[in-house]
Amino acid sequence: MPTATDERLYIVAYDIADQKRWRRVWTVMNGYGEWLQLSLFQCRLSRKRLVHLRGALSEAIQDGADHVLILDLGPADTVKPRIESLGKSVAVVERKPVIV
Repeated sequence: MPTATDERLYIVAYDIADQKRWRRVWTVMNGYGEWLQLSLFQCRLSRKRLVHLRGALSEAIQDGADHVLILDLGPADTVKPRIESLGKSVAVVERKPVIV
């Protein structure tokens, strides 16, 4: 099991040409991170989860028509993102225990 220090903080933004594919991508992303805005998610991921996310997104999009950007902000426990948010507040994703 990955430790907290194995995780990195990512911002994932996407521009999907088709509404049906957009919904599919949103559903994939909703399982990996926190929804910030219409096509923008903040994710805290291990390398393994990042690989799984890339695979799931590759299956959901259409090459040449859709665009997904994955921005690596750095180690999740030490990165200090400077975020300016007007209107609504935004918090950095924190590591939380998951009860199964």
